[in-house]
Amino acid sequence: MSSIQDIIELRHTLHQHPEVSNREKQTSARIRDFVQQYQPDKTIDISHTGKAFIFEGKSPGPTVMFRAELDALPILEHTNVPYASENSGVAHSCGHDGHMSMVAGLAPYIAANRPEKGRAVLLFQPAEEVEQGARDVVESPAFAEIEPDYIFALHNIPGIPKGKIILRRGTFSAASKGMIVRLTGKTSHAAEPENGISPVRAIEQIIRGLSEIVEDKSTFADLALLTIVHIRMGEVTFGTTPGDAEVMVTLRAYENEDMQKMTRLAEQVVEEAAGSGQLKYTISYVEDFPALVNNDQCVDLLEEAASKNGFDYAYREQPFKWSEDFSYYTKKYNGGFFGLGSGPDQPQLHNPDFDFPDDILGHGMAIFQTLYKKLLIENL
Repeated sequence: MSSIQDIIELRHTLHQHPEVSNREKQTSARIRDFVQQYQPDKTIDISHTGKAFIFEGKSPGPTVMFRAELDALPILEHTNVPYASENSGVAHSCGHDGHMSMVAGLAPYIAANRPEKGRAVLLFQPAEEVEQGARDVVESPAFAEIEPDYIFALHNIPGIPKGKIILRRGTFSAASKGMIVRLTGKTSHAAEPENGISPVRAIEQIIRGLSEIVEDKSTFADLALLTIVHIRMGEVTFGTTPGDAEVMVTLRAYENEDMQKMTRLAEQVVEEAAGSGQLKYTISYVEDFPALVNNDQCVDLLEEAASKNGFDYAYREQPFKWSEDFSYYTKKYNGGFFGLGSGPDQPQLHNPDFDFPDDILGHGMAIFQTLYKKLLIENL
């Protein structure tokens, strides 16, 4: 049976050797070496660098899955901890090293308390930071063999007292996507703009039209945001009128239905603007996250687990505005996602001075252990 010190040492090793999305080969190998000490019945390679470790029960029953993320961020670390990143320009500045360690830390508990029925799956997923990670896992043939009846995960939350559990029914975090609009016209000499087809007027129309979509709050059930993040037009030359342009927009909503509606309306704005300007256009999307919608039964189980462990917990009034690709699981399966406070003075996520606090590892592991025990040992 591993001690909490073993889990801390695992986190420090993972922190010291971070890898970016879909390149987490060493990270995946380190997790494999740790978990296989506890003799899972099966190990499955899944989606690039992902791993799923399966512990079979004595009789048929539900599949209960616990998920963590393998990837780090392309950020130069500024923490000065003795186990700081040895990979220049890459750092675990979101806390995935802590999340992995808590899920891996479930392995010794399961090994000592084998499931009475069903099976437990420890899932380590690549590429959470770039959105396609969970989607690739869910769509992979390997995942079809281990589809969960329940799936749970967490994220540490700076600014909240250490160890406090944050719950929410319905939407836990927002849907978001990046919209890329490309407009194509025709260049001309700047002295003869009438001979070209410039995207200037179309861009003005798009900016105005997108702003109007979210001004009418009655259009949407809840929060809907459109943020123009980048505009590029023509070339840096004073002798030529622009013939092409690119507009990048972030769409964000608490409800998936609102995201679908906002997307349709935004596409209509672009179509009308391009048409009136005699421009060709294309629209593409990147970093497409659905809203993360919790299952009510899973939230009940999380609340019960927090209460049983004597942890402080609270229900959040509004969803978080950031997005999480765990939403790809909750679209298809009964999912429960919770926040774990990492301290009021903890640097914010994705900051170069972020370092996951070791003293909350036990809180996340205790919640996961309680869920496991409830669903695969006690509920006979």
